[in-house]
Amino acid sequence: MKNIKSAGLLRRRHGYYGVLASILVVVLGITVTGMIFLGSSWWSVALAPLLAIVLTQFAFLAHELAHKAVFASGNSNDLWGRIIANLVVGISYSWWMSKHSRHHANPNTVGKDPDIESDVVVFRQDIASTTTGLQRAIVKRQGWLFFPLLTLEGLNLHIQGFKRAFSRKKIEARGSEITMLLARHIILFALVFWFMPWGIASVFLVTQLAVFGVYMGASFAPNHKGMPIIGRDVKVDFLRRQVLTSRNITGGTAMDLAMGGLNYQIEHHLFPNMPRPALAKAAKMVKAYCQERSITYTETSLVRSYGIVVSYLNRVGLQARDPFDCPIAQGAGR
Repeated sequence: MKNIKSAGLLRRRHGYYGVLASILVVVLGITVTGMIFLGSSWWSVALAPLLAIVLTQFAFLAHELAHKAVFASGNSNDLWGRIIANLVVGISYSWWMSKHSRHHANPNTVGKDPDIESDVVVFRQDIASTTTGLQRAIVKRQGWLFFPLLTLEGLNLHIQGFKRAFSRKKIEARGSEITMLLARHIILFALVFWFMPWGIASVFLVTQLAVFGVYMGASFAPNHKGMPIIGRDVKVDFLRRQVLTSRNITGGTAMDLAMGGLNYQIEHHLFPNMPRPALAKAAKMVKAYCQERSITYTETSLVRSYGIVVSYLNRVGLQARDPFDCPIAQGAGR
């Protein structure tokens, strides 16, 4: 009986991802065809956001493959994860696996979670107070600048991929990863600049990168930003470490598709190998379990989550302000 039930779950999982992958391939094909036929027209730029959305959806799929959530075989998940991440999306699979695995093990934990390490945007108040120069100027207003800055995140993801691939760090299948990353970018640039005039091609690529960065960032940011941060030496059990630092986004089936299952961040962290179709059912059980044990289970709407993220980043940014700054002048942007 158990084997029959497992076989049924496996068929439903494969059916879901099979349909999803087929739709993405078809939409990608239509988009590329449109780019070719509309190449000399400015209307081709209208396809740039569509390409960005499709590539982000492929990135979600690669994320689930990296978590071994799509196929029963670990090797199949790994193979297709590498192909989709490197050859389709243009992000280093090795870089993503290293970074994301550390995040899952210790979400929002100081010194252990790379997702809260300082970059242009700072997520910790103690770091914000030490910033200088241009970074300090940005951090002061980083909440309001967060979404505009995400327009650069797509470019950053590609750069990080190449930096990792050509680094001295040990990388599995380095040769194939570099080959796929180079092939992906060469094909995209050749396609765009062959069929489009230079001006249109440049606007197309900038638009595609900007939308891709915003979509990626806007999908991952609501999950942990503004949630409790765990100190470097603080001991927290697995359940609370994953639940208390994560935030779910409400919205039903449409949100499941739009966010690639990341809207069930709590369940994803508790059961990282769980396929997307099962997360909604798991969420009901996890929520009830947490309520019975008085463990805070956080869920909110997407818009509300963005408000929380912006407010949190602005609050952190206050630490970068000069204590003698005039609040009125700051509010006026002076």
